[in-house]
Amino acid sequence: MAARAYLDYNASAPLLRVAREAVVAALEAANPSSVHGEGRAARRLMEEARARIAGLVNARPQHIVFTSGATEGATTLLAPDWRMGKAPLRFSHLYICSADHSCLRSGGRFLPDQITQIGVDGQGLLKLDALAQALASHDKAQGLALVAVHAANNESGVVQPLEDIASVVKAAGGVLVLDAVQAAGRILLDMSKPCADYLILSAHKIGGPKGVGAIIAASDLMMPQPLITGGGQEKSHRAGTENLPGIAGFGAAAESASESFKTIDEVRKLRDRFEDVVLELVPDALIFGRAAPRLANTLFFAIPGLKAETAQIAFDLAGVALSAGSACSSGKVGASPVLTAMGFDEIQGALRVSIGQATDMHDLELFRSALAGIVSRRSGGGRAA
Repeated sequence: MAARAYLDYNASAPLLRVAREAVVAALEAANPSSVHGEGRAARRLMEEARARIAGLVNARPQHIVFTSGATEGATTLLAPDWRMGKAPLRFSHLYICSADHSCLRSGGRFLPDQITQIGVDGQGLLKLDALAQALASHDKAQGLALVAVHAANNESGVVQPLEDIASVVKAAGGVLVLDAVQAAGRILLDMSKPCADYLILSAHKIGGPKGVGAIIAASDLMMPQPLITGGGQEKSHRAGTENLPGIAGFGAAAESASESFKTIDEVRKLRDRFEDVVLELVPDALIFGRAAPRLANTLFFAIPGLKAETAQIAFDLAGVALSAGSACSSGKVGASPVLTAMGFDEIQGALRVSIGQATDMHDLELFRSALAGIVSRRSGGGRAA
């Protein structure tokens, strides 16, 4: 089989060996809710994984609720009806970012007229003044304000000013939910410091298995009404027998991510070399979010006059796997919501290169060769309309 370069870590990072081993080891474990010895052993496996995941963001293990992934986590948290202890708590309005992932932009369990989108600037950074103004106009008599925003953008890799956002939300008496799916393991997240009230994580973005994620709370004071009801699993916040193999793999991947974060500067240096190649071969390329803080592993660019989908196919045929925007939007016709939010609605899509610790110079050379071929065809009359 011909060599290929996998440059789509933001869609799904390759399954880590330690995560695979943890999944396999947990496949024959008993039900972690059972009280017999086998059940208690399964429970220990789950709680060990919970502690490892907590360690990734410096949270308390008991404040983690396992889910099937980020979409379930978002739909659970983005809800009007909550409880503080046994007392009901009402959120009357949801404020989201126009460049958020679709699982946030959909608004969860809020009605459309209960949702306000806050715009971003040309670099993809949330407009803090607009957020502050919207929260200042919030009618507290109707209920609390819930704010949900991505920590790092899944397409551009732009990192939001998290401390500033948290400060604005807290000053207005609101509650902040951070989509930390792309950020976990790539930027420092510390739930022990003033940050978000809730984080959303997904295992497969950090090298764990697909189909498992987590909600992480800063405290246990309040939680939304459960999305999935039934048994008392996860302290009655999410019913159903836990996906123990997935959770075990998630825990192993989280522990690995905590260690690999120490080498994130090496990933950044390699990402910059990919960027240099793009600008060398396509001097008129557009690099989105370049003037803003970005994830060390992400490069989001457009080749003027060339549709991103056309270029993506050409890269794939040349042995390079990358994406034309979010994997969740794959196959859909239309402009990238992220580019539209940033004011680039005339751009015919963009290409995302996202790498990890396993990416090497061989991958870079494959990318260079593929891009050179695309540029040659573009300049030789094969330019797409």
